[in-house]
Amino acid sequence: MQSQLQPSSSPAVDKASWKVWWHLTRPHTLTAAFAPVLLGTALAIENSGGIHWGMFIAMLVASLLIQAATNMFNEYYDFKRGLDNENSVGIGGAIVRHGIKPKTVLNLAFSLYGISVLLGVYICMSTSWWVAAVGVVSLAAGYLYTGGPLPIAYTPFGELVAGFFMGVLIILISFYIQTGTVTPTSVLVSFPSFLLVGAILLANNIRDLDGDKDFGRKTLAILLGRKGAIRLLAGMFIVSYIWVIGLIITGVVSPWLAIVALSIPKAVKATKGFIGKSNPIQMMPAMAATAKTNTIFGLLLSVGIFISLI
Repeated sequence: MQSQLQPSSSPAVDKASWKVWWHLTRPHTLTAAFAPVLLGTALAIENSGGIHWGMFIAMLVASLLIQAATNMFNEYYDFKRGLDNENSVGIGGAIVRHGIKPKTVLNLAFSLYGISVLLGVYICMSTSWWVAAVGVVSLAAGYLYTGGPLPIAYTPFGELVAGFFMGVLIILISFYIQTGTVTPTSVLVSFPSFLLVGAILLANNIRDLDGDKDFGRKTLAILLGRKGAIRLLAGMFIVSYIWVIGLIITGVVSPWLAIVALSIPKAVKATKGFIGKSNPIQMMPAMAATAKTNTIFGLLLSVGIFISLI
């Protein structure tokens, strides 16, 4: 559920603009697909000393397409269920504000899924067809997040599912297609991504808490209450940094990965941005800061790995 904001420009103008289609992908969320692929690939280079560029590009594009398609399913089904209207905050707005037909949005989402499947076939032909099974489950999770009779996004499990599929699983698949295996280190390093991708969904649900409650959703933010959800968000940030410190102290990863500390100010900004606020518009900067924390954290981990190889 998205909350209130004044409508913008006219459908006649917006419908013809490429920006409408770009916003439909919700580009601020796409980093949740990019950073894990890069991190998984960086870990693979550290493990094997090389990279298959074709695999990297295919995995990256497929992940971005699946994320964009998931966002489109979100927009379509929230509109169909009456959760989004022309005054809603945080959505692409292609349907409710810019006059794009709902069926067009749905068909585009399935088209992106189709392209990602073709890329998946290429990856499987070069690695293992077991990857296809994982891919099918991932596609189903993306659709069922807001589609189906009981959307995952309307339950307390949205953060858990998003964190696993868009965090842990993307890292491990990216690692596997480069190395042919999954190591304990790759699993351990993926855990902060699990938390931070989940944090993006939690931030979204904190912003939309009041509206979601009115529509009968049972998100984790609603169950915990606003203050409890903000505390959980802060805890997810804190554990992510402590986890990396623990991996460094135990010798699992290089001390260079401590460079992730440079992203701490963004995490602090994200947390403080929610405190004492209930207006969705006022919380938008905090939401953006949460997504940026995930991106910067993942990029810095990758940078730390690359530096340690020099």
